Amino acid sequence: MDFDRRALLVGSMAVALSGCGRSTAGKAAVKEMRTDRPRLEGWAPFKTAFLAPEGRIVDTGNNGISHSEGQGYGLLFAEAAGDRGAFDRMLDWTQKTLARPYDALYAWRYAPHEPTPVSDPNNATDGDMLIAWALMRAGDRWGEAQYHDRAATIRAAIADHCVRRVGGRTLLLPGVNGFDKPDLTTVNMSYYVWPALDRFRMVEDEPVWQDVTAQGETLLDEARTGAHALPTDWTDVPVAGPVAPAADKPPRFGFDAVRVPLYLAMGDRPQKAESMARFWQHYADQGQDIPAWVDVISGERAPYALSTGGYAVVRRVLGRDVPHNAPPQKDYYSSALELLAHL
Repeated sequence: MDFDRRALLVGSMAVALSGCGRSTAGKAAVKEMRTDRPRLEGWAPFKTAFLAPEGRIVDTGNNGISHSEGQGYGLLFAEAAGDRGAFDRMLDWTQKTLARPYDALYAWRYAPHEPTPVSDPNNATDGDMLIAWALMRAGDRWGEAQYHDRAATIRAAIADHCVRRVGGRTLLLPGVNGFDKPDLTTVNMSYYVWPALDRFRMVEDEPVWQDVTAQGETLLDEARTGAHALPTDWTDVPVAGPVAPAADKPPRFGFDAVRVPLYLAMGDRPQKAESMARFWQHYADQGQDIPAWVDVISGERAPYALSTGGYAVVRRVLGRDVPHNAPPQKDYYSSALELLAHL
């Protein structure tokens, strides 16, 4: 997982949060699902491997850092497993350590071995979305209005600071700073967490989430590239002209984009994942290992297979088991993908 992708985003931000009262208590009480649903299996070993005593999820594949994405995943998994103690411990650490003082978003990265562990105040919008969605699910499960209230402030901050109109499109910025230029905006289609966006639409009177969702689906269709019509990890959206793979990054359907079909499956949009499913199905039918990434322009493929977590995503998307020879991988990202595929 390439966390250098945000390294250039250090910036000074002093923006006051506005509009945090968009969601009413009545709307916040809308239920997403039954609260007596089966509990997530696999949380216990994930918790043992990656949850530090202070409440942070440790990214073992990135020098032991933590990030808002990992906190969001951890909160989702703990809620799905009914583990309120772990949920509150992670939430408390996230709020104390990553919460930005001027809005309801979270700094994206915590590096415990650096002199200033939170050195980049920029956010990661997918992490913020995951945290808000987990809070809403927790509010449903445990009947806590405070979870819904906090989720509402995060949703409002995302809408205020991370949604942009560009060339007639409504776009979801990957972070507040560093992604929009006068002539183009860079987006990451794996930051469109479709089940979270659907939940946001359920509880908000504002049209912003309807716009983000509908236009995000259209953008995904336009972002498919190459012989297999696959999205790349990063996509440039110009003010005028067609979208294209980000000019300053490898044009790969890879470590980020593997989550695109997963979130589509979780968000009941299987038809939107058909090109990705066909790509994977080809390898499965041939009995070949699926490459971890493919360059959508040149056709070059990774010399190694998807992780075991990546194969869990494939199983979820294809709806069947896919034999493979990939060695077991127990790093944070692979393990998180595996649990996500079972949500």
